[in-house]
Amino acid sequence: MRKNIFNNLILVLLLLVVSACDSWLYLEPQDAIVKQEFWKTKEQVQSAVIGAYASTLGNSSGSDRTMGEYMFLWGELRADMVVPSPVARQEEIEVTNGNILDTNPIVNWRAFYRTINYCNTVLQFAPEAQLNDPTFNEQELRGYLGEMRALRSLMYFYLVRSFGDVPLKLDATVSDDQELQIPKAPKEEVLRQIRADLLKAETETVISYNNNASDKGRITKYTVNAMQADVYLWSELYDSALIAIDKIEKSGKYGIVPINSWYRDLFVMGNSNESIFELQFGTQRHPFYIMLNPQRRFNAAPHVLEEMYTIDFLVPENKDIRADGGAVRSDGSIWKYLGINESSARTNAAPYPNWIIYRYADILLMKAEALAQPTINRGAEALAIVQTLRNRANALEATAKSPEADDNQGILDYILEERAREFAFEGKRWYDVLRNAKRNNYERIDLLINMVTKSAPAARQQTIINKYRDHNSHYFPIYTFELQTNKNLVQNSFYQ
Repeated sequence: MRKNIFNNLILVLLLLVVSACDSWLYLEPQDAIVKQEFWKTKEQVQSAVIGAYASTLGNSSGSDRTMGEYMFLWGELRADMVVPSPVARQEEIEVTNGNILDTNPIVNWRAFYRTINYCNTVLQFAPEAQLNDPTFNEQELRGYLGEMRALRSLMYFYLVRSFGDVPLKLDATVSDDQELQIPKAPKEEVLRQIRADLLKAETETVISYNNNASDKGRITKYTVNAMQADVYLWSELYDSALIAIDKIEKSGKYGIVPINSWYRDLFVMGNSNESIFELQFGTQRHPFYIMLNPQRRFNAAPHVLEEMYTIDFLVPENKDIRADGGAVRSDGSIWKYLGINESSARTNAAPYPNWIIYRYADILLMKAEALAQPTINRGAEALAIVQTLRNRANALEATAKSPEADDNQGILDYILEERAREFAFEGKRWYDVLRNAKRNNYERIDLLINMVTKSAPAARQQTIINKYRDHNSHYFPIYTFELQTNKNLVQNSFYQ
């Protein structure tokens, strides 16, 4: 009990420290506290690791959005499945209108760099604790380092997909005399670092923590493989993506939950057999109830239910389980984070639903996307995977397509449509469309253009289309505060 109290106090200290910072590269406490008072035992390292995960839920002062909210906003507002309601905030409306300025707080990346600095601090100082604590063995240390390397990679992957070139900082900021004026690194350099870190983390992380919540809420070897698959797809390294996916499949640890418990297991109970990695909100401050409940700031776009899932008007009870009462309700509410079943809503009370970052259905559709590439050309296998998930969901015949096994582009389009149905409002849509659009030097820019015609206000459509023809517009501007505090940063070219 005494050790648990000590660990909790350390965690609170760490959270207070980071939330007090004014700069995204700045971390208290100063060197004396970091080196002389903290990094002495393996329990302290464990507390710091848990603190890094806790930082993804928001800082202790509540002055910033939670990580899940950023992931939702960044992954959905520029896409075609979410529309702002009359009570949406002005900065949210501006993003959906394609009018993104560097003063918009939605493009504030500080929460991601805050977690990165947590990870860097553990990576830098945890080995010192091993020197001080004879009970802290090498295997334990490697496990913690692997977790932090992978969590840092996940943060940078969100940043590089959202901003393009970003500062790449791999050491901890622990004192005033460190150089904080860091320029951006090219996005390809950032991606190379992510891939290298994940290869290293794969050799360090554990297969299991022998606890289900920890296996879903902390990074395991298979979480690393999921990240690798995602990064390799983005980097157009399809053979490597398939190798990473094969490791997850062969583990035998994951499967798709059955149709009769899809909603309950994934979005109500959480940490299901299908889950690979989730942000564990539990009793922590949760963004989605406030964003999406009666005074909701966002609705599902009308075409989501009517066209994407479709409705069987002859037999209304025959429906895709992901449609009405699953991802969305007929009144336009985004239901995945609000319901306890298909018709009853949650109250604004803990426990709150987790934010799923990777689940096995995602892995299967990543595999299908890699298999359907012309360089792999295993279209029949890709189509079989899509059908497996459609069967699980009772997808309606109206959304079925039948491309030939050698119609690579037709299959890829079908997979992209199925990803929209399966991962509706899970923060993936913008990244999925952009990944497919930019492939082969933006061979499919039409995917972005078509998305605008579905979602953007009519008066803004042509303006946004003209913007999207410039590839630099696909990345956010750097937030004005960062430009003011770091004079080596240069604004993304589209916004200069």
